[in-house]
Order: sequence, then structure tokens, then C-alpha cells
Amino acid sequence: MLRIGEFSKMAMTTVKTLRHYDELGLLKPRSVDRSTGYRIYEASQLADLHLIQSLRQAGFSLSEVSGIVSGDDARAALEKHVADLQEEIAVRQDMLSRALFILEKSKEDETMSYSATVKHVPEQIIYCKEFLMPSFREYFTEIPALGERLRDRYPDLKLAAPEYCYIVNLDAEWRMTDNRILFCEAVTELREGFDDIWFERTPAIDVVSVMHEGAYEDMGAAFTHAAEWIERNGYKIAGEPRSSYIDGIWNKQSVAEWLTEVQIPVKRK
Repeated sequence: MLRIGEFSKMAMTTVKTLRHYDELGLLKPRSVDRSTGYRIYEASQLADLHLIQSLRQAGFSLSEVSGIVSGDDARAALEKHVADLQEEIAVRQDMLSRALFILEKSKEDETMSYSATVKHVPEQIIYCKEFLMPSFREYFTEIPALGERLRDRYPDLKLAAPEYCYIVNLDAEWRMTDNRILFCEAVTELREGFDDIWFERTPAIDVVSVMHEGAYEDMGAAFTHAAEWIERNGYKIAGEPRSSYIDGIWNKQSVAEWLTEVQIPVKRK
């Protein structure tokens, strides 16, 4: 039989910890001396303490350890804990991959012009129209005119909140002029199409998002940053890249203040 101090030395565990385990019912002494109040342990209890320590080092909480040593289904608890740890490792690995990418880019470019993040775009109801745009200048006349046509046809139709419109380049390669584009804008209701405008419901998607400030002609660098991020962080491209316009000529006087969100649909590899 061992007094608590002796047991503490053999177990290489503090007396304070042993008393705490006693209070929790995790490891109670075999007996308590009525005259001195000393807790008395048996050498065989070292194995019980070793199990508790092993579970704690494996990341189990004291309440979980208590359940296991008191007779709960230990295998089920272990399997759940392993699954939780694997999920946590995956999350941490994802965070590490993103942090390393940012660190590498910060070394290449001290200004940190771009940063990428994954965003969830919910299911949308959109109206769409294809255009052949000779240059970016036509965006500022053709797209507002499209909005007017829609309001004339459906004056009660409201835009989604928050507002969301985007452009997809339909050409197989980049062109400086005469680009075929698809313009889409989210609305609150599905309506019947008219002329060359149609409505559709689009599924929810995840996108890698990069914010671009400045002229539209310079957005190539933002798309490049997004594509590199996807390649380095365990994703794959799952749809056509799109440009979502937040601030522009309609509300900002300076081109430097134009804000466009570059989005590339993605899935996990």
C-alpha cells in the first residue's frame, strides 16, 4: 500500500493532480486512513492512472475520460475522437496551406496587391443576355440599356439583396476586342424570358474570390492570382471564371476606385 506522496513519485504525477482525479471520481484511493486522512493507493492502480494519462495525452477531455473509465463504450468514443482529430487536422492543414501561400506571395510582392478567399454563392435566380462587346467601353452603355429593357418589361421585378451581377467571358481565349460575354444579374423571381433575355435558376457554388481595384483591362493579374491559389490549395476549377462588379463608373469618379470581384468556381480535389 502506498501513501499519496509515494504513489505520486512512482506515477510521476503531482499530488494536486491525484487529489483532483479523486474529487472527479476518475481515480479514487483504495482507502483513506481515518486517523490521518491520508489517501492510500495500491501499486496496481498505477496501470489505471497510466490509462487516464494516455487518454489525456490523446486529447480526451476529463469528462470524456471519466465516461470511458466508468464503463462507457470505449471503442465508440475512441473512433469518434479519432474522426474529430482527423477533421481538425484537415482544417489545420488547409489553414497552413493558405498561410504558406500568403507568405510566399508577400515575399514576391511587398505590397500584397491581392488576397484570395473561398466564398459560398447561394442558389440564384438570374436573368441573362449574351453580348458581343467591341471593347470595355461598351459595357457602360450596353449593360445599363439592358437594365432599362428589363424594367420596362417587368417594372415590379426586384433585384436580389445583396445585389449580385457578373460577367462570364464566352470566348475560348482572351481577346483584346470583340469579346463574347454573358451578363447575369440576380433577381427575386423567375419570369418568362423575352427577346434575347432569359431567366434561369442557378445552383449554389463555392468560388475562390479575389478583389481587383482599378481598370477592367488589368484584371488578368487577379485571375492569375486566383488560379495559382487554386492550384496550391487542394482545389480544382469547377466552372467558368466570372467578374462581379461592385463599384464602377456608375458610382465612382476615379478608375482607381473601381472594385471588381474576380470569382472562379471550385471544388475540393
